[in-house]
Amino acid sequence: MLDQAKQLLPELIKLRRDFHRHPELNFKETRTARVVAETLQEIGGIRITTGVGKTGVVGEMGHGDGPTIAIRADMDALPITEATGLPFASENPGVMHACGHDAHMAILLGVAHLLKEAFAREKLPGRVRFLFQPAEEDSDAEGLSGAPRMIADGALENVDAVIALHVMSTHRAGEVAVASGWFSATVDTFEAWLTARGGHGAYPHEAGDPIWMLGPVLSALHGIVSRRVNPLQPAVVSLGQVHAGTTSNVIPPEVYLHGTLRSFDPAVREQLITEVERALSVARSLGGDYRLKVQRGYPAGWNSPTVAGWLSKITGDLVGGNALVTQPMGMGAEDFSYMCQQAPGAMFLLGAALADGVERAHHTNIFDIDETVMPLGAAILAETARRFLRGELQLDPAEHRPQ
Repeated sequence: MLDQAKQLLPELIKLRRDFHRHPELNFKETRTARVVAETLQEIGGIRITTGVGKTGVVGEMGHGDGPTIAIRADMDALPITEATGLPFASENPGVMHACGHDAHMAILLGVAHLLKEAFAREKLPGRVRFLFQPAEEDSDAEGLSGAPRMIADGALENVDAVIALHVMSTHRAGEVAVASGWFSATVDTFEAWLTARGGHGAYPHEAGDPIWMLGPVLSALHGIVSRRVNPLQPAVVSLGQVHAGTTSNVIPPEVYLHGTLRSFDPAVREQLITEVERALSVARSLGGDYRLKVQRGYPAGWNSPTVAGWLSKITGDLVGGNALVTQPMGMGAEDFSYMCQQAPGAMFLLGAALADGVERAHHTNIFDIDETVMPLGAAILAETARRFLRGELQLDPAEHRPQ
């Protein structure tokens, strides 16, 4: 499978660079979806549905009795002005594929090539469903990203397992990291307004002054993780924005705060929201008040130990165990977590750093990857699907999956 995948490298590079040159933001991936659908049509033997989850594409290969496995790639880009200087740099001003979704799509199209050959050669039972998902990076006006939108449109119906990958520009090219259990955190966003009577800067005793109240409120917010949450439970409370006032001699009536909450455990998730409200209430003891708005985001992502074990085994079989590395869980968020609530699933990380010593971090304007790792990603996904349909990989019905 890996040898076959390596033969596809020129085509994968061509596809990835085309996607990179024409990036589109969340739920606006119209050209991207068209190219995906046209490429699936050219591969052949795939039933194609467009407009899934607004702008997503679903392709299905296979017939007859047998299991169904889904493989997901995300399609959206980010609102970043590219500064790579690459000959295939973004032609859409202010929009850039700065997280590797261009490579994810190219890899999944490569998987479709590989599995078409496998179906023809082996008459595999069951189905493979290719999920090209919009809007992983952001949500719509109703607060929903691409994964729940696709799920609502039936993309995960009758799916027995689901797998995905994410290229990592900061990991050595060819490394594969697969973790069992939590692989991404919940992400909830909060906005808060501290309010009190404003006034003249020369007469602070006549004002309430929410800026003065901000000091103890910040102390309380930053003490949540260190003093209120069980230290054995991962949690994050971070502020990204604090805004107040318009000039030097006017005490404003309001201070605005905008932050993020991250956790794994559902009980800790609820506790963080409660503790943020408690911290804000300090303003009331000082004569002020507050308002709080919480936007719930992605749930925590859970890699099925069974499915993660499949990916580890396939990687070892294809390139040897030395390619596998231990990746500690992080507090980043990923809406593939919604799909892992629908069926046992797992995502692996594929190292793709260029070997020139320059760190091209995700979500930066110089992001780039080593494209030669794409065949490995395609081979791991395709071989996992092939062995699952052949019955060589089995799910564990007794496996616990947190919700």
